[in-house]
Order: sequence, then C-alpha cells, then structure tokens
Amino acid sequence: MATVCIQIIEGNPHLRSLLGWHLQQAGHWVHQSATIHQARETFYSRQPTLVILDSDLPDGDGIEFCRWLQQQRQSLILMLSARNTESDIVTGLRAGADDYLTKPFGMQEFMARVEALIRRVRVTNAPMSLDYGDLKIDLVQRRVRFKDELIDLTPQEFSLLYVLAQAEGTPLSRSELLRRAWPDAIDNPRTIDTHVLSLRKKIETDPRQPSIIQTVRNIGYRFNPSLLQGNPTPTPELATHRNNGRPPLRVAARPSF
Repeated sequence: MATVCIQIIEGNPHLRSLLGWHLQQAGHWVHQSATIHQARETFYSRQPTLVILDSDLPDGDGIEFCRWLQQQRQSLILMLSARNTESDIVTGLRAGADDYLTKPFGMQEFMARVEALIRRVRVTNAPMSLDYGDLKIDLVQRRVRFKDELIDLTPQEFSLLYVLAQAEGTPLSRSELLRRAWPDAIDNPRTIDTHVLSLRKKIETDPRQPSIIQTVRNIGYRFNPSLLQGNPTPTPELATHRNNGRPPLRVAARPSF
C-alpha cells in the first residue's frame, strides 16, 4: 500500500489519537485537527491525499466542510459519523465524501476502508520534483540536492524550503512562514530565523552572502526569483484520480531522514 499524507479532522480527542496511531503504524504521514479552523490551515499547507472527516465538529458542520473540501478538488474523503440513517449517508456522499463509515466502528473495518481508498492512487504526469538548476527539490522523497550533492535537511527545514519555493519570489513574513510550514507549531515566529540560518549553511554557496533565500527588510524572507527561470522543470509524480474526474493528487513516499 502506498504511503500517503492523511489529515484526521475529529472532535473526539481519544478517537482522533487512536486513528492517528493506527495510520502511523501503517506508515502514513498523519496530521490531526480538532476543529474546522485548524483543519483549513493544515489542509492548505499539507495538501493531504486523504481526509478523515467527522460529520459533527465543535465549531461547525462537517457536511458543509466536506462540500468545501470537494470544491478544492484535491483530496479523497472518508466521512465518519454517528448519523446512520440512509438519508444521512446519502447526504454525506452527495456532499463529496468518497466513503462513509458510521460510528461506532471496528478498527479493522476502518483500516480496510482507508486501504481501499488509497488503492485508487496511480501514476500520472503531475510534477513530483522542482528543478532550479543547482537546487533540486524532490517532493516525493522529500530530498534536496544542491550541486548534485544530497543535502541532509530536517523535516522542518524541508517544509520551510518548500513553502518558500512555492511562493516563487513573493516575500513571506515570519508569521506566514510559520503558519504555512508548521501549522500545528506554537513556536515564536522568530524561530524561523534559526531555521533559515541552518538552511543557508546547507544550500548556499556562501551563507554569509545568501542568494537563494534572501532577507527582505521589515517583511521576512523570499526564495530568489532569479533561480526560477520560468517554471521549474517538472518530472512525473504519483497521484490519484477520483471517480468524478478530479485533478491528480500528491502521494508521498516515506521520508529518508
């Protein structure tokens, strides 16, 4: 079974932790959210392949949030719900859920449904790496090469570099970088400076005069647009197709560090 990024959106902390543990044991990357507000932030930054969504959340209706997720046309959705009538199930599926599991449920059934959804994953032509000349970012293996040398980045450093590269030269504040790179973190935005310093030591020819990650006075940092010679060179990526013709999804391989 492919290893993918999974987001759990569940108001019950015990159930959320239990589901997360089993998914992590199966080798998946798991991000947990207790509310719709948290879930939206995590969804934007992590772009999960699969969303496990509770229909009843503390700060809103999971059915309505499912409709919002469906409009993003990115992720598969497994809805969990104590609502077990036929009309409830039909409503959930019509809102955009790919599968619907009523509570209470057994963990074996839950994992079987997750595996069934993940089996929809297949190879497509979407980019899986970004090539900026000397700097190459592998989005699947989560590896970075600089001048053909494999660079040992921490997960936090990789996420930060990816967020900067995605912005394509647009300056981002420390708070924005913290929010996008690590939405679950409670660190002071100034910790971004420490991670940027570490990144520069690893990917800059001269870290004292950085050219790849530039400081923008009174704002934050930006990825040097001079490296972005048009669009970065794409290579094929693992992705998934839904029955309704949604665009391909990113599928993550296990991190190498």
